[in-house]
Amino acid sequence: MSHFCGLFTLPREPVPLKSIEVQLEVRDHVATVVSTLNYENKEDKPLEAVFVFPLPGDAAVCHFSATIGQTQIVAEVKEKQQAREEYDDALSSGQQAFLLEESEQSPDIFSLSVGSLPPGESASIRLEYVTELAVQADDGLRFCLPAVLNPRYEPQGRKPSHCLNDFNVVQVTSVPASLVPYSLSFSARVSSPRPVSKVESSCSLDPLQYLNTEQTQATVKLAAGHKFDRDVELLIYYKDAHQPTAVVEAGQASAKPGTLMGDPVVMLSLYPEFPQSVMSSVASCGEFVFLMDRSGSMDCLTNDSEGQETRLWQCQGIYYDTLLLLLKSLPMGCYFNIYSFGDSYEHIFPKSVKYSQKTMVKALKKVAVMDADLGGTEILEPLKHIYSQPCIPNQPRQLFVFTDGEVSNTKEVINLVKKNSGSHRCFSFGIGEGSSSALINGLAKEGGGHAQFITGTDRMQPKVMQSLRFALQPAVEDISVTWDLPKGVSVTALSPPITTLFQGQRSLVYASAHWTGRSNAAEGCVTLKYSLAGHPSQNQLHFSLKTEEDTGLTVHRLGARTLICSLEMEERDYDGQHDEGVKEKLVELSVQSGVSSSYTAFIAVNKGNNEPIEGPLVHRDVPTACECSSKYCCHFLHSPNKSSHIHTATHRLFSVHTLFDFSSEASSSRDADTEPKQPLRDPLLQLVSLQEASGRWVLDPALAAALGKTSEEVEKTKPALVNQEVWATILALIWLHGFKMDAKEEWELLAMKAVSWFRAQNGNNHNNKC
Repeated sequence: MSHFCGLFTLPREPVPLKSIEVQLEVRDHVATVVSTLNYENKEDKPLEAVFVFPLPGDAAVCHFSATIGQTQIVAEVKEKQQAREEYDDALSSGQQAFLLEESEQSPDIFSLSVGSLPPGESASIRLEYVTELAVQADDGLRFCLPAVLNPRYEPQGRKPSHCLNDFNVVQVTSVPASLVPYSLSFSARVSSPRPVSKVESSCSLDPLQYLNTEQTQATVKLAAGHKFDRDVELLIYYKDAHQPTAVVEAGQASAKPGTLMGDPVVMLSLYPEFPQSVMSSVASCGEFVFLMDRSGSMDCLTNDSEGQETRLWQCQGIYYDTLLLLLKSLPMGCYFNIYSFGDSYEHIFPKSVKYSQKTMVKALKKVAVMDADLGGTEILEPLKHIYSQPCIPNQPRQLFVFTDGEVSNTKEVINLVKKNSGSHRCFSFGIGEGSSSALINGLAKEGGGHAQFITGTDRMQPKVMQSLRFALQPAVEDISVTWDLPKGVSVTALSPPITTLFQGQRSLVYASAHWTGRSNAAEGCVTLKYSLAGHPSQNQLHFSLKTEEDTGLTVHRLGARTLICSLEMEERDYDGQHDEGVKEKLVELSVQSGVSSSYTAFIAVNKGNNEPIEGPLVHRDVPTACECSSKYCCHFLHSPNKSSHIHTATHRLFSVHTLFDFSSEASSSRDADTEPKQPLRDPLLQLVSLQEASGRWVLDPALAAALGKTSEEVEKTKPALVNQEVWATILALIWLHGFKMDAKEEWELLAMKAVSWFRAQNGNNHNNKC
């Protein structure tokens, strides 16, 4: 039985889009994407085909053209209403026209209209964009080609946006992945000053092919038969990835000097290294607010790894196990609360409460019975409620947002986060295929936090725990970037000021460079200054001022997109009113740079066709794939356990070695005669669930079972002078180091808390020694 979500094409209605070809060019951490969409009208009447599809939210769309026969028509960027009128006029007069526009509500949704395609005619549409690649927890660079577009929820009482042909981000024509009527081919070329270590993907790839002996260039292709059941995600790994770099790109020869496109543009890639003495300390305070998506879209039916139909919510175990790790890892002395939302919202506590064993247990009991039963995805109201709560003195607010991102009012939500950015940091998590990159990245960017995406077979826990480590880092303050340039050289910032820095994470800075006189100096210097936990620090980068000529204006377009996004945020104030002066400046920049915006569109009209196309146009919607019907394999929590090498040098207790068999996974589950009636959970999570808020474990039958032993086996190894809680905590820590080093990033924080508790006990009672 098939289960669909979204809207569907009418039965037996032909779809004119036949194939999509995508070529990806990756240079270090920047990607250029060229997509070719091939249309063919096999009907006996002229067609208008409309395709609503996703792109990365931060993509700079910079080229759009159409080829009909031997004729190529290159589109121009124009003010959106003007472009729409030209498109309508062209269709009315029987001319062929092509229109590409960005959604006014969500910058990761585009509409492509192919108008007046005659019977038997073919057309190829070329679409080009550039984008930055995000750094992942394991230092990989993530590229995502969105292939899944899920329906976006329209908040109750909100008027839909009015766009050409009723283009509304909610009204998406979508079908199950198995019924997508067009094919996809994908190839990528990767180059970097550093060797390419590997390229991974959640999709099937042909083997990586290196193009030189230094392995700094490589190609890879998507294996044939892609089923449109997931986004095409590449993870690219370089050797020595954390190296600051600078690129000075030459201006466009045909552009006027003194303009953005006519002058050189500098792109700085900064990786700040914080003092280890400061990073070794973890904050012991904070207000942690977790906002969890419980909308119906989180409950779609899918297929597990064995092909069995199951609920996405249950298969992922998505919230309880993740919140279990989060809550167990919180520091004593902090405050917390948990909100959940759909078309309404709930909270576990009326206001944030102090973290303790009692409040932690109460919260986990509530989370255990949560379900995806709250209707649509309306995130704005719970955010307003959270921000209406007064901040707790000396407890910095940290907001964690988990959602599949199926909202239509993306910009309104991001504006609210930006308005409250001075009182909190926001960490966002996009769950599942087709989650809105514009929403997830926008929340983190404007909220001064960090964004993560969980798709395919990803485990959620490592990514969530990385963000918690970021949240527990001391806040970086007084951030500034200063330039030391030769006489006659100056820069104008294109990027907004840096407001957030995290250890090991990249910060990008764009600036337009100006040469006001002759300078023989070949080098410039930029200094990143900041204060961390009251300690002033700085990092410097010296770079060559020699301009690069063959970069395809990639840096210029990314710089233009950065400035456009800043102007879009500035243009719309927090009450939804528009600043016409800023809008005019925004449109001018978009037209000059050839980069799309929410107030411009690409328009192309075939004026060389002297024969008007006669007959009424037949409208055809081209469907996209939606996630819920796909064979989406959920391995967030069910990866096989793997024993790792044991670090026994610091654990020389003979009794412990006789208790645990470190040579196998024998201790990772109970013996057959003690197998519980209910299936065992992940052994790691089973052990974590027994830890108390203070960080200690209790020596009882439940702990023995989690360690795969009997109570007698555990108790008889305890030294006489060591109390039971200390011994239980020692055993739990040794088990973690012995059997779960491959998941260390998941339990490291709660283990640090356990060690802190243990040391406190050791200091209070000299008999507690091991």
